[in-house]
Amino acid sequence: MSVKNLVKTDLVFAKQQISSKKRLLEQLAESVSDRLHCNADEVYDALLGREKLGSTGIGNGIAIPHCRLEQVNRATLVLMSLEEPIDFDAIDRRPVDLIFALLVPPHQCDEHLATLAQIAELAQAEAKLNQLREKQNNEDLFEAFNALL
Repeated sequence: MSVKNLVKTDLVFAKQQISSKKRLLEQLAESVSDRLHCNADEVYDALLGREKLGSTGIGNGIAIPHCRLEQVNRATLVLMSLEEPIDFDAIDRRPVDLIFALLVPPHQCDEHLATLAQIAELAQAEAKLNQLREKQNNEDLFEAFNALL
């Protein structure tokens, strides 16, 4: 499945004011739970559990927090840009300001890995990332993301 098909307008958040990795994971969990009708604490625990295995900060200011979650019935991607970059323990030690959070049902392992690979590929395209970073509102960020894929 294409990454483009996983992002819906109500799960795109531009220029968020978030000050820490913990707060980012909390905000992701709250946003997803409201829109996908699942438990925010369980989403947070799943995302945090994955982060404890190793940071999902992949470099170039990108993080891909992700988890498998029973409550999710389809793969879902949350796109978020931050007003100010935050420390995310990224592999290149750079702060993160673009987040691609992926939640998938446990039975979609192959799709999960393919989606992570597509996002990682996008993360290597600095010009494309800068286009996303420039967007000031949710709608523009959503449109720019779809245009890049």
